Amino acid sequence: MAFGYAAGHQDIIAAMTKIHQYTMLCAPIIAQKAAIEALKNGEPDVQEMLADYNRRRLLMVKGLNSIGLTCFEPKGAFYAFPSIKSSGLTSDEFSEKLLYEEKVVVVPGTAFGHCGEGYIRCCYATAMSEIEEALVRMKKFYPGI
Repeated sequence: MAFGYAAGHQDIIAAMTKIHQYTMLCAPIIAQKAAIEALKNGEPDVQEMLADYNRRRLLMVKGLNSIGLTCFEPKGAFYAFPSIKSSGLTSDEFSEKLLYEEKVVVVPGTAFGHCGEGYIRCCYATAMSEIEEALVRMKKFYPGI
């Protein structure tokens, strides 16, 4: 559930309210039918998706650990959170240098609070080939620090 508010001209708010009422209060019939179909027949697709994410997770964790970026296997999301402490860089410095030098985007651990310093967040919700390429680039980057 989301909460929020909007401020604006009365006519705009009235138009927004109309749209909101019919998009938030009741799912359209096509979405209801799609949900029924998914509930009845979607389990094989769900299992395939879970297996695919598991392969990506294992590739990411194994790759990060082989580079020397210690990483525990995540159990609940599609992000790995390896330690970059051995690099001697802050999370922000590491993330920025990796982006500019190897064109790999990671999120500095400090984006998740001060305890995240010394870590980066790596997302594996992408194609296996993209993960493999990112790991190659990270391996090239990491020893060069």
